[in-house]
Amino acid sequence: MIKRLSFLIGIFLFTFFSGQKKEQLQKQNAELKKQIASINSNLAKTQQQSKLSVAYLNEVEKKIQLREKVYTNTQKEKKLIEDEIYLRQLEINRQNRELAVLRKNYAEVLVKAYKNKGVQNKVTFILSSKNLGEALRRVQYLKDYSDYQDKKAAEISTAAKVLLENIALRQKAVKDKETILSNQQKDLLTIEAEKKTKQNLLAEFKKNEVQLTAELQQKQTESKKLEGQIRSIIAEEIRIAKAKEAERKKEEAEKIRLAKIAAEREKARIDAENKAKMEALALEKKKADDEARRLKEISDRKAAEEAEKAKIALAADAKKSEDSRRAADAEKAEARRLAAAKDAAIAAANAKAAAEKAANARAAEASMTKKNNDEKQAAETKAMTNYGVSSAVGNNFAANRGKMGMPAYGTITHRFGRQPHPVFKNIVEENNGIKIAVSKGTVAKCIAPGTVSRVVASADGSKTVIVKHGDYFTIYANLGSTMVSANQQVSAGTSIGVVGSDFDGSYTLDFQIWNGSNPVDPIGWVN
Repeated sequence: MIKRLSFLIGIFLFTFFSGQKKEQLQKQNAELKKQIASINSNLAKTQQQSKLSVAYLNEVEKKIQLREKVYTNTQKEKKLIEDEIYLRQLEINRQNRELAVLRKNYAEVLVKAYKNKGVQNKVTFILSSKNLGEALRRVQYLKDYSDYQDKKAAEISTAAKVLLENIALRQKAVKDKETILSNQQKDLLTIEAEKKTKQNLLAEFKKNEVQLTAELQQKQTESKKLEGQIRSIIAEEIRIAKAKEAERKKEEAEKIRLAKIAAEREKARIDAENKAKMEALALEKKKADDEARRLKEISDRKAAEEAEKAKIALAADAKKSEDSRRAADAEKAEARRLAAAKDAAIAAANAKAAAEKAANARAAEASMTKKNNDEKQAAETKAMTNYGVSSAVGNNFAANRGKMGMPAYGTITHRFGRQPHPVFKNIVEENNGIKIAVSKGTVAKCIAPGTVSRVVASADGSKTVIVKHGDYFTIYANLGSTMVSANQQVSAGTSIGVVGSDFDGSYTLDFQIWNGSNPVDPIGWVN
């Protein structure tokens, strides 16, 4: 029983996880097929535009890779189905054995029931009981025996139904496997056909190698010439920027000098106005301190007199019982003591008021000092503003690295740096940026705010736009037409121009980013 239960749990778990895995593989294949359809759509567009382009070859190669991934996923799915068929068959065999045992047992029950099938036999069996209790037990026995027969029949029916369901699932899995095998065969034929297409393209490249190599070398020569122009333009922009910065710093220094003079004058005026106030406050503070000191001395003296008079009054009190004659003197001494205490309290209150007045004078002096400093700082800031002294605005191009969009979306056919040509391995390309193959009519967009530095026309009829972003420059080359002009302010997303046709018939944007006079890899800057 435990073994059977373990087997059933194993099949359930395999079916569950196998179903999840198959569903995942099917989703991956659906996504891959979408990508293949997209590539086919692009190829249908570019096929009429280009005779032998690297972009077209790259798309074919990418499509082959995607088809091979689909084929690999289908192989995995087929293996899962084969495992499912195997386990289903094991379960069917086990259920057949169980069903045979159930049918055998049920047949024996039926034979026994047939032998004792008469109603008279059952009645005789009950009436032959020795007493009523035994008769009731025999009636219950016959009922239980009948229920047992029904239960065994139901077990056989249920087992047969489950068996049929498993057989149906196995047959479905077999059909799924046949469908997958059929699809695999079609995929293999398609992959072979596409590989043949790729070989034909490569053969065409080889057949036209001399012409294409010459055109490529001519293009590289023009690219080098354009690079020289770009370097000259950037160098001139840097020289102008440095000259402007030097002039700006000189003007800024002069503005700062004049502003400081004006600020010093304003500070002197503020100091002169506040000097008398400060002297008056100082005199008032001195008077308050002197008055507080004088009143404190009076208070201390009064307190000492009070203590002395209290001492005398105490001595007089002690002698009252001994000398009634001095009673009047004691009363007078007590009156004097009370008067002295009153004078001391008044003196203490005056001293406290004088101390508070002195403290207020010191606070007023501190407030006046702070106000004086604030007024002088405000005068300096105002003078700087009046003379046009301000901080230069920093460049935020570098801060947006990785956050800027692509100038055009398509297939990157050539990457940054020194790399062998994708087809002609004897030719090495030096790319100062990336090349993006796009469909006809695609418009290149500016990737960040800036100023158009120059629009350069090349000998082959293409145009290049150079945009300045502070210390950085972006280059949009191989444009058929432009939509901006020199010194124009542009924003991120501003249309720069329509991408032009390359020598191989494809439409390719040559995009570059320069940090000063050094080109950098655009990948990582745009996404």
